[in-house]
Amino acid sequence: MRVISGECKGRPLKAVPGSGTRPTTDKVKEAIFNIIGPYFESGTGLDLFAGSGGLGIEALSRGLEKVIFVDKDFKAMQTVKSNLDSCGYNEKSEVYRNEAGRALKAVNKRELKFHYIFLDPPYKKQKLQELLEEIEENDLLIESGYVVCEHSSDIVLPEDIGSLRTIRKESYGIIGITIYQKHVE
Repeated sequence: MRVISGECKGRPLKAVPGSGTRPTTDKVKEAIFNIIGPYFESGTGLDLFAGSGGLGIEALSRGLEKVIFVDKDFKAMQTVKSNLDSCGYNEKSEVYRNEAGRALKAVNKRELKFHYIFLDPPYKKQKLQELLEEIEENDLLIESGYVVCEHSSDIVLPEDIGSLRTIRKESYGIIGITIYQKHVE
């Protein structure tokens, strides 16, 4: 596992020990960033089921100013911190051990809005639609911001959730991605 592009291109990333997390493959990561980027002038991100931090670190490497990493697993948080340290991104990140729903409430209390939100929950415990509804209800995305959902390829998410509109759906074997963009009428 590595950073694919940007200032940390080629930098190896540690995986979370054990079999509880499933890192996003390089092929899927590349596809996601080709759709939403591939590079950024600035912006903020939220990596909600961070695992090793691969998606958020990739976004930082490609130009995001700041990413908040959240995962409820202690080993995942240690891995994210180690990977951020090896990439030199400690100043551009916040790392929290928390459950996804609580984390969304916490960022809402802080009145934060994001340019990019990455959702890659464990495939067997997905509540993506509920999370998307909460992101929409709490207005956590800037206008034209993106939510990237990684899920099992047999999951079909709604086309629209409030102002969130599906702009792309792709399948890569057992992995599916659905990307939403916020549209304001």
